[in-house]
Order: sequence, then structure tokens, then C-alpha cells
Amino acid sequence: MLVRDNQPSQPSDLKRTPLHALHVASGGKMVPFAGYEMPVQYATGVLREHLHTRSSAGLFDVSHMGQIVLRPKSGKLEDASLALERLVPQDMLAVAPGRQRYAQFTNDSGGILDDLMVANFGDHLFLVVNAACKTGDEAHLRARLSDACIIEPLPGRALIALQGPKAEAVLAKFCPEIPAMRFMDAGPRRVGGVECFLSRSGYTGEDGFEISVPAEQAERLARDLLADSDVLPVGLGARDSLRLEAGLCLYGHDIDPSTTPVEGALEWSIQKSRRKGGARAGGFPGADVILAQLEQGAPRRRVGFKPEGRAPVREGAPVFADAASSEPIGRVTSGGFGPSLNAPVAMGYLPSPLAAPGGLVFAELRGQRLPLRISPMPFVPNTYKR
Repeated sequence: MLVRDNQPSQPSDLKRTPLHALHVASGGKMVPFAGYEMPVQYATGVLREHLHTRSSAGLFDVSHMGQIVLRPKSGKLEDASLALERLVPQDMLAVAPGRQRYAQFTNDSGGILDDLMVANFGDHLFLVVNAACKTGDEAHLRARLSDACIIEPLPGRALIALQGPKAEAVLAKFCPEIPAMRFMDAGPRRVGGVECFLSRSGYTGEDGFEISVPAEQAERLARDLLADSDVLPVGLGARDSLRLEAGLCLYGHDIDPSTTPVEGALEWSIQKSRRKGGARAGGFPGADVILAQLEQGAPRRRVGFKPEGRAPVREGAPVFADAASSEPIGRVTSGGFGPSLNAPVAMGYLPSPLAAPGGLVFAELRGQRLPLRISPMPFVPNTYKR
């Protein structure tokens, strides 16, 4: 099982999401995660939950994540978009109404403070940030953008994700606009008579929807979705294995404040307008480092690994250039068994000259050297509806 907590907590300190009672009633095994009591799995188990999401639809509680609104004080959305560009290397001005974009908050050395989603809701921006970072992210926004924006956290909203190939058909029974949505569409929608914020970003690497709903309506909506025979509740264990197969980063493990977007193989998320020679090149924290790496390459790269044999390699395992060398050249940042592949998969960092797909390196596992084949990601092709 892959679940890792960036923020260990004592049981008495743990917060609960609006769906906590539903998790317990559904047989969820509750564990600490990012300061919350969250379900790691249900009675069906991680393997079945994972495969059911791949073949049908899984319902995930992601209410622990942070939801924040940025409103321009001028009343002009472009002012909020340009203000946000002071903190991220992405083109926020080009995000059209009803669309969203993946972004990263960066620090002065080019490292990633958090990764987030940013949606254009017409007169304001809607941000979804990681649970363990949300307090710091809000403080970061207030410290840097209060001159141009009103920052409004939304603690009164839950967030649930319906993921998998049957998610569209299930959700369309509650919202007829669903089939018209494409990958990275986002905006207000009525779902089962409830005013929600909806996106189609594929949180797990499967096609799927993320639904921000008022907390008091969350359990009813979740129960309505779970009443469909195509939907199973899914916990953090299968969330992690699905995202690992999709090659998606887990913040605090695969990316962190010491990792640049280029090292993390996230340069695809940085548009031309923010790069050297672009209309609004630079202007974000760590721009000198990140722009240089975009031009010249980074010293290390996040890569995929396919271990030879059946034994999975786990986070923290050192990686060596050959079976005999004593000095590690990299390390594994995520690893586990890939149920869709019926084989172990992992990701981690290697020096860029040694990061080409097809190469062979070795991880240390219980005192033995296990061969790892460097592999392109995703391990399982995504199924986003574009």
C-alpha cells in the first residue's frame, strides 16, 4: 500500500471531512492523512477498488484539500490572473472562462511549494491546493497578492471525485450538461439540484469529475452517487496506486520545495508566454533557475521505473548505476504494485545523463540489488476526454 502522510498527526488532533460518518458506515478503514481522518480502503480492498475505478467508477473523498477563491479588487479578472502569475510559472491570463490549468507555486530557488489547479469562473479564479499545504498556501497568497486580490478560503465546501470510464454516464443522470464537458473544463453546475463547482481533470489519471459541494449537501450527493451499481467508494490506497500508474506526482514525495518543475518533468505545464522570449517571461519566484533549466536542462530528472520480477520497490530506496557500485545515483520517491499491469512500478530521480528510457539501474531491496528498467510514463495510458 502506498499511502504516505506529509503531516503525521495524533488521533486527537485529526479533523474529519463532511463524509466521515458515511466512510465509517460504509466500512472504511480510517487512518491519519494530512491532518485528517481518512479512509485508506473499504471492505472490498485496495485491489478491487483500483480495478473497479479502471473498469467502472470510483467515488473518492478529497474534502481535505484546500479550496480558495481569488477575486480581483479591480473587478477585472485579468488583474487576478496577472497577480497569480507573480507566484506561478504558468500562463494564467490565457485560461479561458470555464477552463482550468495545472500550476505550481515556486520558491526563490525554483523549488515547488505546492502544485494546484486554477480555474477561471468568469469573475474570479478558483484554486484547489493540497491538504498538507493549504494553510501555508493561503498565507502565501495573502502575503503576496493582497494588494490586487481578495483571498477567500472555502472551508464550508466538501470535494468529491467520481472517476473512471462510467463516471460520465453516472453523473449525467444528475446533471445533463456532463457529456458536453471536456478534459480540464470547469465551472458552476447544478448536480442533483445542488449548486456545485465541477471540473473534469481526471484526478486519478482516469477520466473523471471533481465536485465541490456545500458541506451540508455532501453526504446526500455521495449517497445518491453510491446508489448506482457502477459506483464503489474508494480509499487513499487505490488513489495512490491509480496515480502512480498514471505517473502523477504526489506532493511531498515526488515533488517538494527542493524539486524544480523541470527536474520533476513538469515543464510541459509552463507555457511559451512565461519562458525566455515570451510575452511575460519570468516574473515568478525562482524564474532565473527554472528558465535556465528550460533552456539547458536540469541536473536530475523524475523518471519511471519497472522493477524486474514481482517485488515492488518503495519510497526511499537508493538507486545505483550497477549491481556493484557503493554510491547511489538517485532514489525512489514512489513505488508499489500496479494492479492494472499486474506488476510493480515506481518513480524516482536520476542524473539527467542517465535518465533515458530503456536504461538499466539497480535499487537496493533488503540488502539485494534489484534491476529497474527506466520506463516512460504514464505506465497506463490516460483516458481523458479531450
